[in-house]
Amino acid sequence: MGTPLKLIIFDCDSTLSAIEGIDELARVRGPDVFAQVEAMTSAAMDGKIPIQEVFARRLEIIRPRRSDVAAVGQQYIDTVEPTARETITRLKAAGWTPLILSGGFRQAIRPLADWLGVARVEAVDLFFDAGGAYTGFDDKFPSTRSGGKPVCIAALKQELSPARIVMVGDGASDLETQPVVDQFIGFGRYTARPKVKAEAHAYVYSLAEVPALLG
Repeated sequence: MGTPLKLIIFDCDSTLSAIEGIDELARVRGPDVFAQVEAMTSAAMDGKIPIQEVFARRLEIIRPRRSDVAAVGQQYIDTVEPTARETITRLKAAGWTPLILSGGFRQAIRPLADWLGVARVEAVDLFFDAGGAYTGFDDKFPSTRSGGKPVCIAALKQELSPARIVMVGDGASDLETQPVVDQFIGFGRYTARPKVKAEAHAYVYSLAEVPALLG
């Protein structure tokens, strides 16, 4: 018998990194597009509108190129939460397996995951043509809609049979996982959302605070 798997799952945007990747993709399209997309992102993350109402629409407005997505991948690393790498190293040493679960884009998050030493990323794939132009996204992936992250966690439970699951995140979509994880830790360093703060099992402003909460 091997050691029981303990899974710690991190949101990416505004948790492992200061930015919202979709907003940064919008920023390169000019201030009007940025303002429009940022407002939709905020409304969805605050739980005011379902994610599926804005997911495809934001991407259709932006139509990000492959090179834009690669640039955001570097931005994630440049704006990483200051204690993230050290915290993940400590968690791994204590027997936890880290994983990133995001409504963001796998191609942008993968470089950050590699930098942090996180092997597995559950996120949305973007599709591009041979010239790097946007052609669509994986609309079947659960985190493209509200209630999707608990669906992802249910699939992980079935696949991995973990002994414990902890989720760390800042948004309403992260809070939705609380009924299906052993512990939900809200995160408020970049965006403190009142509903998440009020309802989370625990609430932190630095990822360095997470290991002490796990016992």
